[in-house]
Amino acid sequence: MSNRVSITATDGHVLDAWRADPDGTAKGGIVILHAIYGLTGHMGDVCDMWAGAGFAAIAPALYDRIGRNIVHGYDEQEKGRASYGALTREQILADVAGCAAALRPGPVAISGFCTGGSWAWVAAQELPFDASVNCYGSHVHKWLDYKPACPTIMHYGDADWVVPMEGVEAIRAANPEVTIYVYSGAGHAFFNPEQASHDPAAAALLFSRSVDFLERQFAAVSG
Repeated sequence: MSNRVSITATDGHVLDAWRADPDGTAKGGIVILHAIYGLTGHMGDVCDMWAGAGFAAIAPALYDRIGRNIVHGYDEQEKGRASYGALTREQILADVAGCAAALRPGPVAISGFCTGGSWAWVAAQELPFDASVNCYGSHVHKWLDYKPACPTIMHYGDADWVVPMEGVEAIRAANPEVTIYVYSGAGHAFFNPEQASHDPAAAALLFSRSVDFLERQFAAVSG
């Protein structure tokens, strides 16, 4: 079961995070970046899912930079956007790098949901990750100047009202080496059972594909 832990970022900032570890030796680690709502209980559940699949998982509280225990309701999108907007690129990357260091030695992946997926896209270029699992990153189709430096898969619903299909196709055209899975009838945030757009079948398929991807990539890295 996931626990709240303290992580030290590479610039010395100390932040909270959810962490879950598997029984026995981990296959590797994964850093998971939250959506605009902050470090919700759902993010702890996601860490538990990864631990159940054999991976050590950390989800950092990125909003600790502006105040402790900031979590926004699912009907408070503007507050969430403002909180992410108060963070700098350097601060986010320092937090992510600190989480990755806490999961090493061994291979480590970066992941994220919505705006967290957008920053996972940036981190996959800027930091030394072994793989990236991107879940409906909301800004990626506008940030095509960034290119992941590690093997990457992405997940989008074809009914996503934040990232239209033309945006998904723009990502695909700019990054032909990236595998993009599209889920028929799924909207934005379809992985989260706490949101109205949750699609259980699509969520289960997203996770099984992601686990398979990381198992293959980490096995290749570990030799």
